[in-house]
Amino acid sequence: MRSTLTARGQTVVPSEIRKKFHLTQAERLEWIIENNVLRVIPVRQNPVDEFRGGGRGGAVARLLAERQSDEDTE
Repeated sequence: MRSTLTARGQTVVPSEIRKKFHLTQAERLEWIIENNVLRVIPVRQNPVDEFRGGGRGGAVARLLAERQSDEDTE
């Protein structure tokens, strides 16, 4: 997919990308340069809400078990 940069430095995010990533009007985007590669990342209003449900679950239980294991080995 391609888009064109205007004289003012603006571009249009292609419709297919907007739909796939559920991007809406006034969505904020973060531009990141890594090793001469440009990445564009959507920045959600509440990143904590966006993260919820993204893990495999049980993080607190795993953390507490790991801490207990560390205490037992000391």
